[in-house]
Amino acid sequence: MGTKRSGGGLSTTQQVAKFIGVSTLAGAVLAGLALPAVGALGLAAKGTVEEFDEIPANLKTPPLSERTTILDAAGGEIAKVYSRDRTVVPLKDISPYMQQAIIAIEDARFYEHGAIDLKGVLRALNKNAQDGGVSEGASTLTQQYVKNVFVEEAGDDAEKVAEATEQTIGRKIRELKYAIQVEKELGKKRILQNYLNITFFGQQAYGVEAASQRFFSKRAKDLKLQEAALLAGLVQSPSRYDPVNDPEEAKTRRNIVLQRMAEVKNISQAEADRAKKLPLGLKVSRPKNGCITAVEGAGFFCDYVRKVFVNDPAFGKTREERVQRWNQGGMTIRTTLDPQAQRSVQKAIADQVYAEDDVATAVTLVEPGTGKIRAMGQSRPYGFQENQTQINLSVDEAMGGGKGYQPGSTFKPIVAAAALERGVKPTKSYSSPYKMRYPSPVQTCEGSWRGTDTTQNENSSEVGPYGMQEATAKSVNTYYVQLISDIGVCPVTTLAHRMGVDRADGQKMEQVPSITLGTQEMSPLTMANAYATFANEGVHCTPVAIESITGPGGKKLKVPQTSCERAMSKKTASTINTLLKGVVEDGTGKKAGLSGRDSAGKTGTTDFRYAAWFVGYTPNMAGAVWVGDPEHKRKMIDISIGGRPYDKVFGGEVPGPIWRQAMAGALEGKPAPKLPTVKVKDPAKKRPDPGRGDDKPSGRAHGGTGGDPWPDVTIPPGLIGGDDGTGDAGAIGGWDVGGDLGGDFGDLGGVGDLGGRNGNGNGNGRRP
Repeated sequence: MGTKRSGGGLSTTQQVAKFIGVSTLAGAVLAGLALPAVGALGLAAKGTVEEFDEIPANLKTPPLSERTTILDAAGGEIAKVYSRDRTVVPLKDISPYMQQAIIAIEDARFYEHGAIDLKGVLRALNKNAQDGGVSEGASTLTQQYVKNVFVEEAGDDAEKVAEATEQTIGRKIRELKYAIQVEKELGKKRILQNYLNITFFGQQAYGVEAASQRFFSKRAKDLKLQEAALLAGLVQSPSRYDPVNDPEEAKTRRNIVLQRMAEVKNISQAEADRAKKLPLGLKVSRPKNGCITAVEGAGFFCDYVRKVFVNDPAFGKTREERVQRWNQGGMTIRTTLDPQAQRSVQKAIADQVYAEDDVATAVTLVEPGTGKIRAMGQSRPYGFQENQTQINLSVDEAMGGGKGYQPGSTFKPIVAAAALERGVKPTKSYSSPYKMRYPSPVQTCEGSWRGTDTTQNENSSEVGPYGMQEATAKSVNTYYVQLISDIGVCPVTTLAHRMGVDRADGQKMEQVPSITLGTQEMSPLTMANAYATFANEGVHCTPVAIESITGPGGKKLKVPQTSCERAMSKKTASTINTLLKGVVEDGTGKKAGLSGRDSAGKTGTTDFRYAAWFVGYTPNMAGAVWVGDPEHKRKMIDISIGGRPYDKVFGGEVPGPIWRQAMAGALEGKPAPKLPTVKVKDPAKKRPDPGRGDDKPSGRAHGGTGGDPWPDVTIPPGLIGGDDGTGDAGAIGGWDVGGDLGGDFGDLGGVGDLGGRNGNGNGNGRRP
């Protein structure tokens, strides 16, 4: 029995025995490769294959993952996204120097041997046997290509990557088997082309085209001798020879490649010597991957496009299949984003809300009639640093957003539309006291709601009666509480759903009358798309972000189209247009009104001022602006936004001007059609109210005119005198305290409480 030599090495006898054994194994392997039907190898050790003949005969070659380019509607680049930064190119578009360099350094006999280089195999087996492990490889370019295919197929699965690269005899046997098949089916030139396109060169660059762009900012077909040698040298160890991080080591490796090219007669020794003296000549292009690199603040829209892709069955039967297809890349995606609109939105945001403010804003523009999302931006940029976020504040939770924000009074037009659809006239008036208890019970889809909740108007001077137009212009809460109590909750939620209005968190909308005041959380995209229905004469179109997709090889992919269905009658939509034009002309949204074109919209401010909104539209664009704290913690009272102080924030005060600026820029140079409207005679127009804030501009003066001043006035049961003589809100009388039947009934100047807030008024009505 042999003994170890001093120093722990094998004795001469052991070396000879191991060499004989390895040579025998090599012979068996090669025999098996040549004649696959000949007996099994019987390699039962872990990490080997048990039966050589059981290895599939055909190598599964997955499509190579490439970068995907996302474009705006005009063809401008928004961003490049990829799991592998790769651009596949044919061999004719790869410099001959590059082809020669990679063969010289990795497999000089590439064109002389078959799938396996017998000399190399025997040399490596002997070396590994002496070392007691796998310390040297003899892989041909074909074998390396096979290994890279398995690595590519493994993707980001660490366990599969480890299996694809494990240093075992079993893996090498499998690699040899497939190499034979590949050589037979593809041929040398196709193998070389595939190898150069699949190989990793470091710095996130997969394939020679991406590597050439990364290190030299040029096409692979334009690589010079010394540049090609540098890239070829990287393949053995991309991190060790990285020219960016270790230029000296990279230069040494490059010169080794140049010398090897001279030895195999690809170039002369003089050419090699001259090239060795040249500097590396790097012109590095930094990796630009992902939506974080998107232009014009379109990072969130870019991410929304990805979400659409991985969630829509149009791109694959299962989510796993769609994610795999997205990661495979190689697509050119043209989106609906209008660069003019996007720039306008971002400028309006930057001018009026700062990233470091306590609150944020999100703005989305949608095109009526097509559902195309034309712009999407927010004040906190896409990113991972302070005052940045990855949450898209414009969209629903399932699409990368948060749980949404209460839309406040911007929901009221949906209630008005539901009422009009049920035959309620726009002249309908309600007593609309300053403060009142919700009528109870109220019909719902499941039965009825009962409760004792109360609500009140923004200012104590807001005392009815009001008709629908003035109540909408002034955003009178008690009017809309009475309206939804009459028609029921179910018609409202049903119409909302037809308009694409659902909760941002994916939950069902609650069947409660308080939804009339916008208590259910929505996203800006949802609200913009809903208002586009009014602009589109009552036809709702689902939002879309993708115009077309071209896959690898120029293949067109089918993309989801908008689906348009009538949600309400044209007359209802035209009536809403009339009501909402009043908001921007003579109501809470005056600061949002556009000059030179028809516009309509609605302000919204939630309880405690956690959020403020303006949602509006023209015939050819609809937009929603939300301002608030995404975490619902900071009240917008005594606050600075965009460098300007505010005592209180209203929907018409901060969101309104943002909407106006964003829309004006987005529509500049575009047609200015008229909104279809109807004539609405408001039966209860009030005189200006003293002490009203900027968000609540007063209505026109109204004096006694004789006749019946309150057509269609409805006084809910139990409202007069309160429920028990101590009710919160009487229907007629005083200002915020009233008389028994006080007020000057004839000229509407003093509309009393009829029992007052506490049922003890003195009968002296007061005029606002």
